[in-house]
Formats: sequence, C-alpha cells, structure tokens
Amino acid sequence: MTIRDEHIFEATKDLYSWALRRVPDDTKAALSRARETETNETARKTLNMMLHSAMAAESADRYVCSDAGVPVYVVRIGTKADWNANIKSAIRAGFEHLVETIDPPLLKHVTNPLTLERGYHGKDMPIITYDLIEDADYIEIVCSPKALGSGRWAAMELFTFPTLETIETYILDVAIKAGSQHCPPTVMGVGIGGTFDYCAKMAKEGTLREIGQPHPEPMVAAMEKRLYDAVNQLGYGPMGTGGDTTVLGVHINYAAGHGFTPVAVEFNCWINRRSIARIHSDGRIERLE
Repeated sequence: MTIRDEHIFEATKDLYSWALRRVPDDTKAALSRARETETNETARKTLNMMLHSAMAAESADRYVCSDAGVPVYVVRIGTKADWNANIKSAIRAGFEHLVETIDPPLLKHVTNPLTLERGYHGKDMPIITYDLIEDADYIEIVCSPKALGSGRWAAMELFTFPTLETIETYILDVAIKAGSQHCPPTVMGVGIGGTFDYCAKMAKEGTLREIGQPHPEPMVAAMEKRLYDAVNQLGYGPMGTGGDTTVLGVHINYAAGHGFTPVAVEFNCWINRRSIARIHSDGRIERLE
C-alpha cells in the first residue's frame, strides 16, 4: 500500500483540533513538578489553575485557550516511506474541512501582513515545513499552532565570532524583554549557528522537544541548565504572578556555520500546543500525541 492524499487528509483534518483541546503529557508533568517546588503561594495557585484548566478542557472537549493561533505543520518524511501524495494540498484540504466542521468555531486569526485583512485562509497558509527521517518507513506530521502571545516575542540576532557568554547574555536579554507577555511558564527553543533561516528552524524544533530531555552533548546540556536557572531567577513567574517558574525548559539546537553566528529564540506558552500523527506506508494512521 502507498501513502496517498486521502491518508494525509485523514491524519491532518483533526490534528489542529487535538492541539487546541489537550495539553501534552510532558507539559502537564512539568507543570505539576513546578507546582510542588514553587515557593511563591500565588504562583502555586496559578500553576494549579493551569493544571485544572488543562484537565477541564480535555474532559469537556473544549479549547484550553481562546486564541487558537494559526495552523503550523512540520512534516517529517521517512526516506523509506512508500508515498505518492500532494502533501501540501492534502494538508490544506484537511484544514479547510476543520474550519467548516470544528466546534466551537475558530476565530479569524489568519492575517494578511500587508492589508491586515483577517480570515481563515491566506498566502502560504497553513504554514508547512519539511524534514527527512532516515531509514523510517512512515510520514510524521506535527501540528503546533502559533498564537500571538508566544509568537510575538521570538527574536533573532546575528553575531560575529561571539563568545559563549555573549550568546547566553543575548538569550537571557530576549527572555527579559518578553517578560510575562508570552503566557509563562514557557518552553524556550534556541537555535545557534548555521544560516539565518536554518537557525530559526532549529529554534522552532527546540520548542517541540519533550520537556526533561536534555541535549545529548554535555556542553550544550550544561548551557541549557544555566539558562533555565537564570530565566527562572528573573522572578516573572506563571502568567506574571511572580515566583520561581518562568520557564519549563530551555532546549538548544546548534549547527556549524561561518564566522557570522545567528542566534534565534522561540517560545511556546504554558499550553505548549502540539499534536502528532504518524502515517505508515500501509496507510495506517497512528496518533502519537
């Protein structure tokens, strides 16, 4: 059997809806751990409210947040997958089906940047990026809706032969500037090196990493821990209420590059929205998250 348009459509028509109604398990676990260690009473109450909101949305099959954001998909194609599909068109058809059938209905968040006209559709929407998974015989699709709060505070700067201290100072400065306006506690994805576009991609991928999974290289893992501690010491706390919990994880990816070194920082709000479907070459669709 071959992966075809109808399989892509079937896998993606509900992915966006799932991401809006359920906080991922790793995120709920991280919020629960933070609640146990948080020293600020107001912050503990806020974390508790977040966990109750997550459970209420899941049990009632309703959105965790009214800002549904815009549809963003990452398609990871296995190099040994058997497929013959117009992936972009099939995902777009899946999203159009969702817009027509989802309950409650979505707000019109898709915005033309030149005219500010708002709707459900637009140029290059949904936003889709692609990657390859070597030796895999499936296609994996991740939906990670991007809303205003977390999306607004992403940032990038280009340096020339920066020191590690310069890089870490910049990342912390981005967190300081964001304050509590991105609905903390957040997950911070960081990209270092490569090129302008690839650096931003690495930062985005960092936000999709499971919380509690450190970088495999000890030097980078130590950097993640330093930044995690430093951001939490800023004291913004959950939703700006103060406290020890401003970030749930700092996830760094890096790549070799030229003398110019881009550094990108991306945030996911406390809901950390993502849903994943895997389409196997026999047409079987597996929901992973």
